[in-house]
Amino acid sequence: MISLVVPTLGRSSLTVLLDALADQLGELPEVELLLVDDRRDDTGEDDTGELAVPGVLAAYTKVLTGRGAGPAAARNLGWRAAHGEWVVFLDDDVVPSPDWARRLRADLAVTGRVGGVQGVVEVPLPADRRPTDWERGTAGLAEGRWITADMAYRRAVLAAVGGFDERFPRAYREDAELAHRIRRAGWVLLRGRRRVTHPVRPESRWVSLRTQRGNADDALLRRLYGRTWRTDLGLPPGRRPRHVAVTAAGAVALAAGGVRGPAGDRRRVLGVLSGLAALGWAAGTAGFARDRIAPGPRTTDEVTTMLVTSALIPPLAVGHWVRGWWRARAVPAGTLVNAGRPGAGR
Repeated sequence: MISLVVPTLGRSSLTVLLDALADQLGELPEVELLLVDDRRDDTGEDDTGELAVPGVLAAYTKVLTGRGAGPAAARNLGWRAAHGEWVVFLDDDVVPSPDWARRLRADLAVTGRVGGVQGVVEVPLPADRRPTDWERGTAGLAEGRWITADMAYRRAVLAAVGGFDERFPRAYREDAELAHRIRRAGWVLLRGRRRVTHPVRPESRWVSLRTQRGNADDALLRRLYGRTWRTDLGLPPGRRPRHVAVTAAGAVALAAGGVRGPAGDRRRVLGVLSGLAALGWAAGTAGFARDRIAPGPRTTDEVTTMLVTSALIPPLAVGHWVRGWWRARAVPAGTLVNAGRPGAGR
């Protein structure tokens, strides 16, 4: 049996996903669909009425009620209720290709120590203009490793390593962290050939500010895995050192410029220091904005948004990192969810 687990906040995209599955789940010999309803009254995503499931899927589907504690907790609830040898995680905003189920069967026909198989994620971008910053960020999913937009794991492997770490409350690093623990436990992860499309969902022009909360999760990863956490988890280098430098320059400029006192050498030194720090802040902010504007559509709205957010992102990123570090300080370094071992739980 194959178990499909779909955590959802009740977005309209869920209907598109279920319609796509309804056309092809009959091609799988044994399958169950577990929808984890993770809505809360205060999500603002939708009301908390029953999820609409196409009639053809009724025989396959079970709806589980989540705690509204984030995708890691919702996926854990789903796989722990699953009966299949394989658990396939799908995001509620992807669209499986028409031959997805057939290719899934082929992807999962693996033996040995293969513990997981990732699907191919395609992100359609506008053909008539350059993509926006948000669209380019979403397009990065196509290159992401072991992301749960479409990721299958053996249920025994999930049991062996303890599943997702629920200390990661966002859809950000929880999938990469799980994949790292699985590989550390001796399992092999592969890329398959099945495909899903991940459309770019509409978002506020200020979405890049909200996504900076993920820096708190990075601080926890640093606590768990040490300085080499990015390399160990196969994550690309970030901009945090530059954000720290820009934020520090801005803070020095404000602090030195705000000092009051008698005229003299000290005041002149502080004035020079404030000016140099301000130049450093301006140069760093301008460089960041340039890097984000250059590949984009360069419309008035996009340029304005990039200029404003490029000034705000560095201090926000640093602030969220410090918040995450403060919370993680009580976590003993290296304290992971059960690391497991190959073959456990079989």
